[in-house]
Parts: sequence; structure tokens; C-alpha cells
Amino acid sequence: MIVTHLKVKNWRNFRTIDVSLRERQFIVGPNAAGKSNFLDIFRFIRDVAKPEGGGLQKALKDRGGVSKVRSLSARKDPEIAIEMHLAEAPGAAAEWRYALGIRQQTRALRLPYVSYERVWHGDRQVVDRPNEADKSDFERLTQTYLEQIGANSEFRDVTKFFQAVTYLHIVPQLLRYADQIQGRIIEDDPFGQGFLERVAKTPETTRKARFRTIEGALKIAVPQLQQLQFTRDEVTGRPHVQALYSHWRRNAGWQREDQFSDGTLRLIGLLWSLLDGDSLLLLEEPELSLNAGIVAQLAPLIYRLQRGRRRQIVTSTHSDALLTEQGIDGREVLLLSPAAEGTEVVVAADVEEVRALLEAGFTVGEAVLPRTKPPLSTQLAFIH
Repeated sequence: MIVTHLKVKNWRNFRTIDVSLRERQFIVGPNAAGKSNFLDIFRFIRDVAKPEGGGLQKALKDRGGVSKVRSLSARKDPEIAIEMHLAEAPGAAAEWRYALGIRQQTRALRLPYVSYERVWHGDRQVVDRPNEADKSDFERLTQTYLEQIGANSEFRDVTKFFQAVTYLHIVPQLLRYADQIQGRIIEDDPFGQGFLERVAKTPETTRKARFRTIEGALKIAVPQLQQLQFTRDEVTGRPHVQALYSHWRRNAGWQREDQFSDGTLRLIGLLWSLLDGDSLLLLEEPELSLNAGIVAQLAPLIYRLQRGRRRQIVTSTHSDALLTEQGIDGREVLLLSPAAEGTEVVVAADVEEVRALLEAGFTVGEAVLPRTKPPLSTQLAFIH
């Protein structure tokens, strides 16, 4: 399944969102427009769906509470609302619909609570809260059914879908110096500090198959690289990735991940994520630290690696190179535009000027990215 439609109200810098989504979706917009906040909508629902160490209260607490999540434009209507439609393909009738509303008590402990929770399977509604039991016991509304195994049996497929959402935004320094830093790893390790442990836990046959694919890609991106392999330190048992680079001395070119470039580390993490499972994958600016020539091949690479798997990938980007592929449909790009009452989100193909440029043969990058530049950006050259 994929998320085919998203409706949001009062989430961070978005007053409203009401857009259809494709299997391959790109999010573009100027700095501070809310690209990370857009991706966080999916991460938030994932965190709510966790039966252990998750749930509504923790998901909100981890984000600073309702006041940090709720849009500043939500003055008369303070309710936060998220609705997602799930189907097998873009444009297909929704197999499932999940809708969640959140409010905060105005008195007492000011607890966040479920203002409504609704689930539909096709045309049949299977959950409609608050119900009579909720009305007689307010504390029930501090939890969603999504996070309760005993309450979500009728829509367990939806719960499992949200729980499996993956986000990885590797920070090379955290991976390279994980042993020295030895800091607290954020839950789900979104920044890759425990990436090698995740690789180590993968069954050996699967790990070797993925490394062969990654090695093939790296040989193209890093011409000197000859071989890539997983290994463990003989003394500490710690997992490592090592690569053999061409050198005049036999086997003298082996290097471990702490010697890899930022681009190599990020590319390894990106390729592993693309091969790891079939759940919704969130990628944040995957072009960072990568050569423009490599970035230009990411969109078709994503398409090829996911072909036949029906996996949805939502990617935020600033890169013109990433959006140069002629095969990217204007419906696959969401344009974020800051406005007086919060960021507006539109499908690029629905913007008349963009559609005209695409029909004239321009790439999505050429047609859309100029609209994301700050109007006064050229003035930076005059600052002294």
C-alpha cells in the first residue's frame, strides 16, 4: 500500500494541506518553507503507532508538546488534524482511511487528547471516536486506538503500515566517529549513528546480496573502489564496512568507514535504505555531499530499485540535478510556498505556468525550482 492522499490542518507551518501523492514524490521549496516538517507528518503518525516506547503522548512530547506542533496560524481553530488515505496505487479508491484530531485541555493538566479518531475500510467505518466509553472516561482519549494492540485489531494492517515507515538522513560524522562519540542514540536512529548495528542484524544472505548491489553502484560513483564488504573487529566485535581501493601494493588499499568521504558514507546509507524493505521511505535532501553527476542519476535509480515493489518514497530536495530526469511527472512534485497564513502546498502540475513549461519540454527542475528562490537572494552578493 501507499499513501495516496494527505489532508492536514494546523501542523507546524502548514495551516492546511490537501494533496494527492504518487509512489515517487519530491518535495521542493525555499529554505524554512517546511520540507522537514512535511516529512515529519509521516514520522509523527509512525511514532503514534508504536505499541512500545511510542504513542500519542510521547510523540508529542518528543516534538516539544502541542504548542510546538500546532501552527501559529491556528488562532480560532486550535485543533491539529491529520488524515491519510491508503491504496494499492495512485488514483485508486482508498482501501483504508485513517483520520486523527488532537486538542489540548484548556485547564488542569493541559493534557493533549484525541478530539476524534476515525478509520474506514472502503466505505465501512470501523472506528468512530469519541465513543460512549470515551465520554465516560476522559483518560481513554489520551491514547489513540492506533497505539493499542487490543483496540486496533480491525485495522491492524493500517497500524503495521505506519509502524514500518522509515526515515534515514545519515550524518556522516555520527557514523564515522560513532565509537568516539558514544552518545545517546535517538530512537529509531534517524541520523545513522547506529547504522552499522542495523546492517549487522540483517541476515547474512540478505546482507551479502545488498552489498553486491551497493558495491556495483559505488564502483560507478567512486572509480577507485574495487570491493566493498562487511566485517567485524577481531578484538571488540564491532561491525564495520570496509572498501578496497586500487593501489600499486596488493591489498594495501583497504579502508574502513572512518576513512570514507562524506559522499561515500551517505551513498552507502541511501542505497541500503532503498534496498531495505518495502515500507514508506522518507529521504531528506539525499543530494548532500554527492557529486552533481551522481545526483542526476538518483531519481532513475530510485525508480529502478523500487520497480515491481510498489514502495513509496517521499524525498525533499533543493537540487536541480536531482530533478533533471525527463521521466519525472509534474504530479510527482509538491511545491511548498510560504504565505502570510502558513506554507501552501500544491502539486506542481496544477500550477498553470509550470504545466506550460513541462509541456514545452522543460525538466521539472527547470520549471519548478526557480519558483523556490527567495526574491531577494541576489542581494546577498552586496552584503559586506
